[in-house]
Amino acid sequence: MQIIDGKAVSAQIKQEIAAEVGEMVAKGQKRPHLAAILVGHDGGSETYVANKVKSCAECGFKSTLIRFEDDITEDTLLEEVRKLNANDDIDGFIVQLPLPKHINEQHVIEAIDYRKDVDGFHPINVGRMNIGLKCFVSATPNGILELLKRYNIETRGKKCVVLGRSNIVGKPMASLLMQKAYPGDCTVTVCHSHTENIREECRQADIIIAAMGVPGFVTADMVKEGAVIIDVGTTRVPDPTRKTGFRLCGDVKFDEVADKCSFITPVPGGVGPMTICSLMRNTLLAGKKVIYG
Repeated sequence: MQIIDGKAVSAQIKQEIAAEVGEMVAKGQKRPHLAAILVGHDGGSETYVANKVKSCAECGFKSTLIRFEDDITEDTLLEEVRKLNANDDIDGFIVQLPLPKHINEQHVIEAIDYRKDVDGFHPINVGRMNIGLKCFVSATPNGILELLKRYNIETRGKKCVVLGRSNIVGKPMASLLMQKAYPGDCTVTVCHSHTENIREECRQADIIIAAMGVPGFVTADMVKEGAVIIDVGTTRVPDPTRKTGFRLCGDVKFDEVADKCSFITPVPGGVGPMTICSLMRNTLLAGKKVIYG
């Protein structure tokens, strides 16, 4: 069993990005600029955005954080999105999700200029991804592909089960693994809350991508010997022994499952760091104008 160290891979990629940014600036080119909109004070969102700002500094990017209270109206937020669309100094930007319930997230996503949509959530980017055209790929699936590639994990002809059908992870992950590429060329099954015989489906899988958001869902009896396990889950569960009062729990029972795997990602330190790293790569691409010009 080999642990897939997303933290180490992410650090290496950020060094590569920083070197490329250094070359750009030395040639007189503009430093990539990422903006983030944060609404409210959700603990998870605060942490994610802080990490993104820190990663921008590590990569040599310029960053801007725009904060609003959670009583902001949808119209006001959409107006801010329009301002960022029109700002030529901003190469890419994100609106941190989730948003307060009175704001329609899809309205906000669709309002973002797809050429600055470094989260890869806009329907144009999603559509282009599905037919294999150049685009900004959603950060978490893109990060998982990078881990598979950097650990030389064979995917061609393998049976892959994706647990979860979210627009952010499950659906794009399945689409990417089906494409004629490496990593890819998998036979993909997508399972969700209404799938019958999930255990049997998982037991046949060479690769399991667990992204249901259910702590400890994948147990040892669901995994065949030698399988590759990618755990996307990051649920906060109460833990009075921790200073924060909680710990992050993945969708996989790591201690049970690890010994059966050829490769497995831990939580934390697996997929999580790669999500932010992929956002940085998309920002670099946006700054270089190599996808949409």
